[in-house]
Amino acid sequence: MSRIETTLSGLKAQGRKALIPFVTAGYPFADITPELMHGMVAGGADVIELGVPFSDPSADGPVIQKAGDRALAMGIGLTQVIAMVSAFRQTNSNTPVVLMGYANPIERYDQKHGEGAFVRDASAAGVDGVLVVDYPPEECEAFAATLRAHQMDLIFLLAPTSTDARMAQIARVASGYVYYVSLKGVTGAGTLDVGQVQAMLPRIRAHVSIPVGVGFGIRDAQTARAVSESADAVVIGSRIIQIIDAEPRERVVPVAQAFLSDIRQALDA
Repeated sequence: MSRIETTLSGLKAQGRKALIPFVTAGYPFADITPELMHGMVAGGADVIELGVPFSDPSADGPVIQKAGDRALAMGIGLTQVIAMVSAFRQTNSNTPVVLMGYANPIERYDQKHGEGAFVRDASAAGVDGVLVVDYPPEECEAFAATLRAHQMDLIFLLAPTSTDARMAQIARVASGYVYYVSLKGVTGAGTLDVGQVQAMLPRIRAHVSIPVGVGFGIRDAQTARAVSESADAVVIGSRIIQIIDAEPRERVVPVAQAFLSDIRQALDA
């Protein structure tokens, strides 16, 4: 079992829901990410999604786009992101880490370092899962098999517009968990409709046997709690980026930790 599978199955046995925060690697300061990851774990994170900065992020709204642009301007790329995971792993061997991003940085990494270099180096650093927004499932079977051979999961997005056939296709390739995008649009695009999420989850579970996380539009403890009634995991990204954006360096980690602590309490209530 991968570290993601072990973590999520353990939470399910306890009757608890997973809290999965997202942050852009290298934001808001180039060297803060490992420290911020530890702070999020202290705040109650069960899995961490780490955004890989990319110049043309098709699924990201203005908040995460801005964070990615700032990180890129500070020289943060996939090589640096992998190094951040390795630094985090020096003192945390349990919390799963998922790299979330786009195909271009991965394929460029392999061009520079040799075929298969990304999977090899990510595995060595302690990465547990990869979510590549623009990798369709019909083109990913070999990639998914290579990841699984290194105890890593390939995670896919599902949307309100996903058909039953698409869900079944993703279910054949995905592992770890699937990420249900609760809104039609980019990250942070609007207000989440909890009723729509609750109606969609049984459809997804008819095809998908692995846990289902829900994200896009979750901004506070109340919404997170409502979503967790039907989802296995709650994913929060844009709101964390917003609350740490203007903080001085010494306040970034405490602010993020306190925010997640409130969410964790709501999920466990």
